[in-house]
Amino acid sequence: METRVIREKQDLKYLKWNHARTSSGTAGTFLKSESNIGGSKVYYKLSNFDMVNGVVGHECVNEIIVDRLLTILGVEHLHYQLIYADINVDGQVYTTYLCASEDFKARGESKIALDDYYRVSSDGKENRYDFCVRQGWQKIINEMIAVDYIILNRDRHGANIEVLRNPKKKTLRIAPLFDHGLSLLYSCSNDAEVEGYDVTEDRPCQNFIGSRSCYDNLKMIQTEKYIFQNELKKADRYEIFADLDGIISQKLMDKIWEMIWKRYKKYRKMCKE
Repeated sequence: METRVIREKQDLKYLKWNHARTSSGTAGTFLKSESNIGGSKVYYKLSNFDMVNGVVGHECVNEIIVDRLLTILGVEHLHYQLIYADINVDGQVYTTYLCASEDFKARGESKIALDDYYRVSSDGKENRYDFCVRQGWQKIINEMIAVDYIILNRDRHGANIEVLRNPKKKTLRIAPLFDHGLSLLYSCSNDAEVEGYDVTEDRPCQNFIGSRSCYDNLKMIQTEKYIFQNELKKADRYEIFADLDGIISQKLMDKIWEMIWKRYKKYRKMCKE
């Protein structure tokens, strides 16, 4: 699926919405849906939602921001579309932006959450990072840890990392990185909260591989060299926020960029060439 913003309103009232799995301690309601278009499965999700006020969050916008950031850095990840649409939730019609993505499984593959795979495949003594390294997943796990620090991802629980298996081909791989809605400034509901937000603060996170500190988790990366394929530049800001004017406020875009840039530069400074 091509990453893009679809601002022309679509009629998606036919979609049926279900509650998503969220980690313990995650506030709010996150609804998901799916459809089959031309033989391809498409998944949809909403930002934070309540029945009185409708969609009140901007997690779906975060998805496309992080999608673009990971493309720039050269990290394998799931691509999203941000779609303006009418939807129907329990008989009530709402107009909102939502996310769409395609199934990342290849033909013949099945998926299992990493927490479940670790439980059935490890002896319980090996730590989760070393277990992933032994499976041959060190590169993407290192990238994931660094990305989660840069975007302050608070929700990398064990089901937000998936293992893909093909029994016939005897292949086993980590899925491309996905589900970054609960990152950046997702907790800010207005510009006043945005203005007072400290983008460098190390806030508690939910993380299956490491600890509750995104900064401390950087210490797990078993290399001091810069791990991304490409570097982030100030000029990349324009690509990251293209077509988002009017969808989120300018103050929120400015603060999100401040977070990404300052935290990226801090990570970059830690790296020794």
